[in-house]
Amino acid sequence: MKLNFKKSGSGEPLIILHGLFGSADNWFSIAKELEKDYTLYLIDQRNHGDSPQSEDWNYEVMAEDINELMDNEEIESAHLMGHSLGGKTAIKFAFKYPDKVRKLIVVDIAPRYYPVHHKSILEGLNAIPIDDLKSRKDADDILSEHIKEPGIRQFLLKSLGRNDSGGFMWKINLPVITEKIDNVGEEVASDKTFEKPTLFMGGENSDYITDEDKKEIAVLFPNSHVIFIKNAGHWLHAEQPAAVVETVRAFLK
Repeated sequence: MKLNFKKSGSGEPLIILHGLFGSADNWFSIAKELEKDYTLYLIDQRNHGDSPQSEDWNYEVMAEDINELMDNEEIESAHLMGHSLGGKTAIKFAFKYPDKVRKLIVVDIAPRYYPVHHKSILEGLNAIPIDDLKSRKDADDILSEHIKEPGIRQFLLKSLGRNDSGGFMWKINLPVITEKIDNVGEEVASDKTFEKPTLFMGGENSDYITDEDKKEIAVLFPNSHVIFIKNAGHWLHAEQPAAVVETVRAFLK
């Protein structure tokens, strides 16, 4: 699948993958700093943003999408960074194509299985009558019945776009994501280790990376270390962008 992406900067290539319900734009402020030293590729993963939509949606096909993009862009190898869903895509890609990855950064996710915990979000998004929706405020009002945090609603409603008729449309493939949400939590397993330098970067206030996860990470990624960004939760790149940029720069150099 030919993915939509934004390219900027110069230097060694750095591919960045967003998380569930997100898009390339989530990493724009980070990219504005990192593009001073690297050629940035901000990717819309399939079923998100301006990339094509498909019934096929799992880490296998998402990893192949990245492989196709690198081939099309004639990128022999690149640094690869992914957040949450994008982090698992990056892990899958690194296991499959280790020679194409220079250094790997996985943001607030581990390779293990995660139980589905997006029920209220999916209920809220599916409650919005997209074909008859009159305004973003109406969408926010409906979503607020399911999600109390304004910041999370604002993030989710970034996926609300306009169609050619002037009405509203989802830029995410909501039906497929709803049907196949279990795929997001799947373990990304491998019978091989990834030997290249790897950084697992979590949020101090997030519970996505546990002490038990650190043990598994050390086995699968022997040339890795785990750090936590202070005063940050799961969306650490939005909560502490300066610290994330500083940490990424230090690791890649």
